[in-house]
Amino acid sequence: MVEDVVKSLGFLCLGSRFRRIGERLQADTQQVMDELGVSLQSAQYPFLAAIDRAGPLTIGELAQAVGITQPGATRTISQLLELGYVDMRASPKDQRRRLVSLTLEGQKLVDYSKRSVWPRIEQAVSELCGEMSRPILEQLAAIEDGLAEAPLARRGKLDKEQTP
Repeated sequence: MVEDVVKSLGFLCLGSRFRRIGERLQADTQQVMDELGVSLQSAQYPFLAAIDRAGPLTIGELAQAVGITQPGATRTISQLLELGYVDMRASPKDQRRRLVSLTLEGQKLVDYSKRSVWPRIEQAVSELCGEMSRPILEQLAAIEDGLAEAPLARRGKLDKEQTP
């Protein structure tokens, strides 16, 4: 078996390990979403959640809320506009500002997600992480090993699945 160099280099490759874990968690989250019939990319969910929590926001505010660059937020919002989950209109207070809000379909998706998708993913990640109180490198190893043993799609099964 080939050595996992990123894992064995410890703090030197911490960023790579975080990226690797993040990519794995997003891929597993996508699998759960696909199983539950959600036609969305997992990376788009935080945008819908931000708008649901705060109400209409500008692209800049969304970028800040999600913690990505403004060009990245613009691309994601363009995709969500095409899917019909968000709408963009001029602010009534300042016509130069464009506010992104949920459409009726976007709100339906968020409501369904709050009931069925998000609890399943949260439960799966909670199950994966358990009671982690060791140093961070050991915790990362436990997360990676746990994901290798059973992806999120096999964890966090709720008693009753609901369909969209």
